[in-house]
Amino acid sequence: MSDPGPPIRAVVTVLGLDQHEAGALAVAALLRDAGFEVIYAGRFNLPATVAAIASDEDADVVGISCHSWEFLYYAQELAEMLHDLSPPVPVVVGGSVVTASDRDEVLAKGIDAAVLASAERDEIVDAFRRLARQRQGAR
Repeated sequence: MSDPGPPIRAVVTVLGLDQHEAGALAVAALLRDAGFEVIYAGRFNLPATVAAIASDEDADVVGISCHSWEFLYYAQELAEMLHDLSPPVPVVVGGSVVTASDRDEVLAKGIDAAVLASAERDEIVDAFRRLARQRQGAR
């Protein structure tokens, strides 16, 4: 897929005590293969840490890999911190435990996009790319 815009910088991480990083590593590789510059921030991060990394790395988008339900607890705080940056940094959540009702809940809490476990490769990349390009246009 050709994308003539500037490089997209994506932070990919796992929140809280969720120790399952296989999904995060898979998404990081998927985004790299699609031409993104990926900053992998590892596991056990809190919203303030993710926001600091996004700011320090001048991220265009943040991806949260979810394999426990902690993301529901952190969603609003994370969205608020990332949206307080200038320009705001959008956040995508996704993973094996994200249901349609979880998606609705996190979107209501300010998360910009949520992809379900059934999402195809292109759907994931497109969600990241669309949000990142919107942020780049706001600079």
